[in-house]
Amino acid sequence: MNTNLALLLLLAPFLGFLLNILFGSRLGKTLSGIIGTMAVAVSFAVTFYFFGAIAAIPEGIHISLFEWIQISNFKVDFGFQLDQLSVLWLLFVTGIGSLIHLYSINYMHDDENMHKYFAYLNLFVFFMITLVIGSNLLVMFIGWEGVGLCSYLLIGFWHKNQEFNDAAKKAFIMNRIGDLGLLIGIFILGMLFSTLDFATLKTAISGATDLNMYWLSVAAFALFIGACGKSAQIPLYTWLPDAMAGPTPVSALIHAATMVTAGIFMITRLNFLFDLTPDVQNIIAIVGAVTALVAATIGLVQNDIKKVLAYSTVSQLGLMFLALGLGAYEVAVFHVITHAFFKACLFLGSGSVIHALHGEQDMRNMGGLKKAMPITFATMLIASLAISGVPLFSGFFSKDEILLVAFHHNIPLWVVASIASIMTAFYMFRLMFLTFFKEFRGTAEQKHHLHESSPLITIPLIVLAFLATIGGLISLPGNSWLNEYLTPILPKLATAEHHLGTTEYILMAIAVIGGLVGIGIAYAKYIKQNAVPSEDAAITGFSKVLYNKYYVDEFYDAIFVKPINFLSRFFRDTVESGLSALVFGFGKLTNEISYQGKKVQNGSIGLYLFAFVLGLCAIVSYLFLAQ
Repeated sequence: MNTNLALLLLLAPFLGFLLNILFGSRLGKTLSGIIGTMAVAVSFAVTFYFFGAIAAIPEGIHISLFEWIQISNFKVDFGFQLDQLSVLWLLFVTGIGSLIHLYSINYMHDDENMHKYFAYLNLFVFFMITLVIGSNLLVMFIGWEGVGLCSYLLIGFWHKNQEFNDAAKKAFIMNRIGDLGLLIGIFILGMLFSTLDFATLKTAISGATDLNMYWLSVAAFALFIGACGKSAQIPLYTWLPDAMAGPTPVSALIHAATMVTAGIFMITRLNFLFDLTPDVQNIIAIVGAVTALVAATIGLVQNDIKKVLAYSTVSQLGLMFLALGLGAYEVAVFHVITHAFFKACLFLGSGSVIHALHGEQDMRNMGGLKKAMPITFATMLIASLAISGVPLFSGFFSKDEILLVAFHHNIPLWVVASIASIMTAFYMFRLMFLTFFKEFRGTAEQKHHLHESSPLITIPLIVLAFLATIGGLISLPGNSWLNEYLTPILPKLATAEHHLGTTEYILMAIAVIGGLVGIGIAYAKYIKQNAVPSEDAAITGFSKVLYNKYYVDEFYDAIFVKPINFLSRFFRDTVESGLSALVFGFGKLTNEISYQGKKVQNGSIGLYLFAFVLGLCAIVSYLFLAQ
């Protein structure tokens, strides 16, 4: 039964993909949307079954469908692993995925390729499920590459716009760079242990007495490079803000529920490996903290509502990697879950705003939407309070855990993370104040058509806002259901003591005050002073550096893109043209010889007899001389 349900969990979205890609154009837009949504909802229902089943099977459910690869003593099965970690991930992948599909029915209703959109969205969820439930690194890699493919298809969904195509290619190529690192790590682990199965790897590593720590560290670092690509960490983060080219529900799916969480999932799944490589963990923590700060500074000055949220995602992912690098895997998982709630709400809320303003994304042309869109405003306000770490909202609990861990392990990294958190509170309420408060700054036509979105859009927002409010209850200090649930995956949690003392309360107070200061500065500037960001041409000084994202894209363009384009043109125009001339030269020579040769075929019998006699004489002379 478990095997059949696991296949249903996986194949329901794939069936939705097939139905929409093959018959969607004939089914109609609404029916395409319903099929796509129901496919993911079925997976969500099956996930709930496994969530209950796992409670009675702490070791998890392992399913082997067939033997995939057998080379000498190296063996890989095509199988699934459903345990506490994978089921947690599936809950928000399929749960939030279902809400995003439901939202998309209305949001994408006017698009001529709506059936193709839902097909790609279903395929995205299918590959993410494959990634999460794979029992070994190779099955996980199938899902890993699949979500990369689907991100390419969905980011460039409106492919008639060349900028969107460029953004899709950028995401695809940068992820391939990270994926090369992942493959190298997989190959090294296969070489060292003759297995890629997670359970067998854990047993082999924990039971080994003569581990090759050098190659183990290289493998861990290579896997981390793969995580940097998928989860948008420095230096492979620049694709994620450009991913905003896709439809807004796609942004919500990528940023909240699927692709960018894959790196955190992989490192948490292989926690037994990373725990043995403290040098790599230090690198992970430093990269995470720096990414959180750099992305937060860029988010301070962005005016595109989706770009603000994109850099917010990069920053929050940095905090998760900080927790991973400090060995606090359960804290990283906690923030992944709460972040999925409030970031999905924020992206879908921004989509509601963009939908009402007929595609407008610049916050300088918004304002005053609070009365016209009360549900969108209220839900986005709740999500903004959560991401800002305001007490009693979900983000307060998870972000505070990260800061506490950072303080106890590395005070400089705690300072960096705290500054990034203060900036988060500022730019999120900058977004709220510019979008919903004061007077409307758009066109008269936009103002005339302002209205709240339909229930298919607002219902997912309400559900997500509710989850963003109560989500922190799954891991309260001293009474963490999440930590207890993850104990079979992270055994050290069974002996870990978590208590709040004077130091912890002081740190919590500092974090809360910092968040409130960020909100207060935003209030003073954009409400009291009624400031509106300058036009692009008027931005100067360091603000211009931040607005242009530290010119990292320009740097990559100068160092990598232009030289590669130059080499490509050189090989095309010089090397290839020379080779072509050589090849065509042989062809021309053959043609010339053939042309001259055919002249002797003139029909003269006398000439033929003369040539025959000459040939005969030559043969006789050769035979005579040979003796």
